[in-house]
Amino acid sequence: MDRNLTVSLSPHIHSGDSVRKNMYGVIIALIPALLWSLYKFGVGALIVTVTSVLSCLLFEWAITKYLLRRPKVTISDGSAIITGLLLAFNLPSNLPVWIVVTGALVAIGVGKMTFGGLGRNPFNPALVGRVFLLISFPAQMTTWPQPGQLTSYFDAVTDASTAATPLSVMKMAVQGDTSRLAELPGTLSLFVGDIPGSLGEVSALALLIGFAFLLWRRIITWHIPIAIFATVFVFTGIMHLIDPAVYASPVAHLLTGGVMLGAIFMATDYVTSPMSHRGMLVYGVGIGFLTVVIRLFGSYPEGMSFAILIMNAFVPLINNYCKPKRFGEVKKK
Repeated sequence: MDRNLTVSLSPHIHSGDSVRKNMYGVIIALIPALLWSLYKFGVGALIVTVTSVLSCLLFEWAITKYLLRRPKVTISDGSAIITGLLLAFNLPSNLPVWIVVTGALVAIGVGKMTFGGLGRNPFNPALVGRVFLLISFPAQMTTWPQPGQLTSYFDAVTDASTAATPLSVMKMAVQGDTSRLAELPGTLSLFVGDIPGSLGEVSALALLIGFAFLLWRRIITWHIPIAIFATVFVFTGIMHLIDPAVYASPVAHLLTGGVMLGAIFMATDYVTSPMSHRGMLVYGVGIGFLTVVIRLFGSYPEGMSFAILIMNAFVPLINNYCKPKRFGEVKKK
């Protein structure tokens, strides 16, 4: 009897997935939020988005061709488009073009290509660009046009109507002005997205439609987003129970700011998130916890961007600790 085991070279099964296919799947999932931002913020959302995407494509092409001198330019894989879209989604719709271009340069040049390009960057490039802009241009990055002013991008700053975001209102309450919580929009307005804010994060409904698409196409798994949502809900719920006059409800925290956008589209980035499902849960809990801590006790109203970047730095440790069991491994007694 022949006991020889014949093993063919890998890969044994081809799933049909590719970087390009998954990247363009994410782009499709972002379309509902993009359409909503165009509907609510008009020309400003279009200018900011187009500027961000074209700048990211241009900088990646130029850096790949003239600085890294690689024979193959990678802009067709869709990753630069996603970086541009996500950067735009984290910006106010009235941001000047030159600031958007600066953010794209930092996102691609520093956040991505400095480390060698796609697959090598330890931090989410769009968030690197966004945090740089937030620190460098705090006034411009925290001026929020009211929804419905479709041509306000061309108005003078004094002519455009601006308002505090729900997160800013919640922060004022935490800092002592508890009467401001009464100004929070209703749950339906928060869910649909009839509120001021970054142009791609205001509609939880549009982002959840994209989430459902990503799960259906199996581009991402549920572990990171659900871990973030559950952690934010639990910790903000505890604080709300302790003092509801100061701390907003957990539902309000989930539906405002960058929780939905960050959990679904940025924390799940293949390159900067853990490989195992257990590691993803640890990573998601860490992001959710840090987001709540920064929101409630930090200087900034929002903490999602900082939380994701901090946990990006811990991903190698999480991968080392949460290693999947090797096939055929015998557990030691």
